[in-house]
Amino acid sequence: MIGQHVFLHSARGADALVSLIDEYLGPMGVTLIVAEVNYNYQYESHPELSDGDLDPAAAGRVADACERHGIRLVPMLNCLGHQSWAETTYALLREHPEFDETPQIPLDNPDIYCRSWCPLHPQVNGVVFDLMDELIEGFRADAFHVGMDEVFLIASEQCERCRGKRPADLFAKAVNDYHAHLVGQRGVEMMIWGDRLIDGRAMLYGSWEASLNDTAEAMTMIPKDIIICDWHYEPRDSYPSVPHFAEDGFRVLVSPWKDVAAAELLVGYAQESGGAGWSGVLFTGWSAGDGGLGLLRALRGEAEEGAGGTGEAAVLRAILPRLVADDGP
Repeated sequence: MIGQHVFLHSARGADALVSLIDEYLGPMGVTLIVAEVNYNYQYESHPELSDGDLDPAAAGRVADACERHGIRLVPMLNCLGHQSWAETTYALLREHPEFDETPQIPLDNPDIYCRSWCPLHPQVNGVVFDLMDELIEGFRADAFHVGMDEVFLIASEQCERCRGKRPADLFAKAVNDYHAHLVGQRGVEMMIWGDRLIDGRAMLYGSWEASLNDTAEAMTMIPKDIIICDWHYEPRDSYPSVPHFAEDGFRVLVSPWKDVAAAELLVGYAQESGGAGWSGVLFTGWSAGDGGLGLLRALRGEAEEGAGGTGEAAVLRAILPRLVADDGP
C-alpha cells in the first residue's frame, strides 16, 4: 500500500482532494487515501456533533475520484484522544461533557495537550459507532482509521470509572471495542496510529512517537488483523518498532511527514528490516491543508517556499517514484 493522509473538513476541501487525486495522487501511483474527517461531517444521527459542511454528496465525489484511480478510501475519526486542540474543545465533549475523562479541567484546556473521552462510559461507544457508520456509508469504505495517537489523558484520577485502572487495560479495551464494531459488525478493516503501542523506554523513543504513560502493553491484548500506522518524523539510526510490530503479526504502514531525510531513513529501514509484516507507507499530511489543498498547490508549483504542503510535496517527489518502481513492499 502507498497512501496519503489528509484532513478533510469541508465540501471545498473535498473538491480540492478530488483535484489532488485526479491530477497527482492517482497518476503518481498512490493506492490509499486516509481522509481525517472527525467532527466536520454532516452527521444525521447526531447533528449536534457536526462542525463542518462536509456532506454525503461531497464524500461521494471523493469516493468517485478514488474509484477512477483504483485508490482505497479510508475515513478517519480520531478516537479516545485528540478531543480538543489549544483552547477549543471538539464537538463530542462540548456537547456531551459527561463523556470527559478529565471533567475538572476547564473547557479552554489550560495546561493540557488534548482532552480524551472516557473509554468506560457506558454511552460513549453508542454515539461514536453511529458516527463511524455514517462515515463508512458516506465514503463507501471497506476500512476505517480510528486514530488514537498521542493519548496522554487516560486512567485519570478525575474519572470515577477509570481511576486506579491500568492505562494499558483501558487502551486495549477501547481498541477492542472499536474492532468489535468495525471488523466484527461492519466487516471493514481497522487502522490505528501505533505510538501508544510502543514502549518508549525499551525502544528509546520519546513520549510523542511512543508511550511513556504505560499503554504499550495493550499491543499484546488486541487483534493482529489491525493495520498499524507507525509514524516517525525525525532522523534516527533505526526504527525498532517497525520489525517489532511486524514480528508480532501485525501489518505495518510506516508513516513519515515532511522531512525528506527522515522519510528516506524510515522507509529505507522498513524496506530492510520490516519483513513480511511491512505493508507499505502512509505519508502524513499534517500541514497539507483541508483536502490536501496546500499539497495540491505545492505539486502544481503554486506554493511559496515553506508554505503548508511544500514539505509533504517534497517527500512525495523524493520517495513515491521509487516505491512505485519497486511495486511497494
